[in-house]
Amino acid sequence: TMGNWLVNHWFSAAVLAAWLGINIFLFTYYFLFFDWDERYFYTRAILGSALAWARASAKCLNFNSMLILLPVCRNLLSFLRGTCSCCRRTLRKQLDHNLTFHKLVAYALALLTGTVPQRTGARWGPGGGQASDCLSPVPAVHTIAHLFNLERYNHSQQATDGSLPAVLSKMHLQGSNKWLNPIHSNQTTVEYVAFTTIPGLTGVIITLALILMVTSSTEFIRRNYFEVFWYTHHLFIVYFAGLVIHGIAGLVRGQTEESIEEVHPHRCARYLTYKAEDCSHDCCKHPEFGSIPAESWKWVLAPVILYIFERILRIWRARQKVVVTKVVMHPARVLELQMQKKGFRMEVGQYIFVNCPAISLLEWHPFTLTSAPEEDFFSIHIRAAGDWTERLIDTFQEQKLEMPRIEVDGPFGTASEDVFQYEVAMLVGAGIGVTPFASILKSIWYKFQQADQTLKTKKIYFYWLCRDTGAFAWFNDLLASLEQKMAESGKADFLTYRLFLTGWDTSIANNVALRFDTATDTVTGLRHKTIFGRPMWNSEFAAVAAAYPRSVVGVFLCGPEALAKSLQKSCHQHSSLDPRKVKFYFNKENF
Repeated sequence: TMGNWLVNHWFSAAVLAAWLGINIFLFTYYFLFFDWDERYFYTRAILGSALAWARASAKCLNFNSMLILLPVCRNLLSFLRGTCSCCRRTLRKQLDHNLTFHKLVAYALALLTGTVPQRTGARWGPGGGQASDCLSPVPAVHTIAHLFNLERYNHSQQATDGSLPAVLSKMHLQGSNKWLNPIHSNQTTVEYVAFTTIPGLTGVIITLALILMVTSSTEFIRRNYFEVFWYTHHLFIVYFAGLVIHGIAGLVRGQTEESIEEVHPHRCARYLTYKAEDCSHDCCKHPEFGSIPAESWKWVLAPVILYIFERILRIWRARQKVVVTKVVMHPARVLELQMQKKGFRMEVGQYIFVNCPAISLLEWHPFTLTSAPEEDFFSIHIRAAGDWTERLIDTFQEQKLEMPRIEVDGPFGTASEDVFQYEVAMLVGAGIGVTPFASILKSIWYKFQQADQTLKTKKIYFYWLCRDTGAFAWFNDLLASLEQKMAESGKADFLTYRLFLTGWDTSIANNVALRFDTATDTVTGLRHKTIFGRPMWNSEFAAVAAAYPRSVVGVFLCGPEALAKSLQKSCHQHSSLDPRKVKFYFNKENF
């Protein structure tokens, strides 16, 4: 199993190792630099090792702040996916881990500043997108180090014992460039510095912004108050503004290069505490200090500019007119919207962001496209799951004469775009998670209709897991037409589908038992019978491996994390280490 995991995930492991390695290198290098460099000899005399802890974690914080926006530049990812269409499958799959990497970098930022994330699970957002893991705040490296620094600055200022820290803390009396300790009064408190200086106040603001962002990403908030998550996540603007401003005051200082040449600390430090009144030695001159220049803006400038261009493009594209051509209300409160937009082009499995100004001007939710590229419209299916989707469905039901205005941003690429790159594909949808596969199956129908000879895929297995029978209703017509078309084309074996009902009552069970011998299924009316319960994935994968022993099989999931883990495990178990034999590649939808 470990061998299969390495074969399938070597590139992901390499990226993770590189990211960890750079973080470890930056922290170690700058920790040793600030712990040994002669320019900070006097600073260490006051602050001790807390200086190195604060500065080393700051460098890692800058590095991860540089990375945090890149995984959510969706246009950039779609562009890379398009340009990498000829790349190896392993390289293209890395683009599907964008949100995983975004969370990983966020964990590092939280650890380095003031909040540490603790994973408690994941769920599905209102638009079918996976929600973030639960995060809970506790104090962490950079914040703790600076709290120690402030306390030691304050203690050194109030000291009267003639020690080196005490003498250094009084050097502001010698001139403007002489001060090392930013606290110049015995009446100044740590709280006063934290809330009245630029570094202190921006540090507090950055920490509060992160706490709000990570706590609003918890499963409970995402499930019940998605709007809270959406709005608080835009505090990233406050975070980056605070980060850039944070270091400009230069409260942490070190000895200047010119001063070191004149009064080197190793040679002259003792003269600060034991200097005679008529001292004429070279070391009698007081050292001079300078601020550490602000560097955060150098790290984040390029990604922030890139993200600004990304948002400008998305705003411009979202303002283009969208015409809702058809509204269908399906069972189980599923709303279908068919739309048209000038210049809109899509691929199978892609998704869009949707905004309804009548509900909220700022809220955008992701929805997978259920139409095929061959159709002259694009469509989405929206299940009632949360306040925004409930209000959207109610709005369309109430507005019989005039359609509410809809704004659309996208489309954006996902893992499902690669489905036709595989000879054999296993499509797994859970509930409304069937939507990307509606697009794929529709496209297949059109390809058969047009006798497309370029179709590489030879076999598709489709699995749909639903809790109630109502969820099957809106998809039945598509599956029925696919059954008929493939039978007419002499390719009835091209699509094998299995529908699993994971929740039922005795009346459904009795009805099925009475009509067990009928040609069509009692629940769906299709030729394939509905299976009660959950799939036995080991048996399913073993059967596919036996039927296609030398094929590369793409496994595509749009569903919850627990199902993803189960499928990923089966992919590893049933993939052969022999490159000539069957291999299963797992792909998961992330929004």
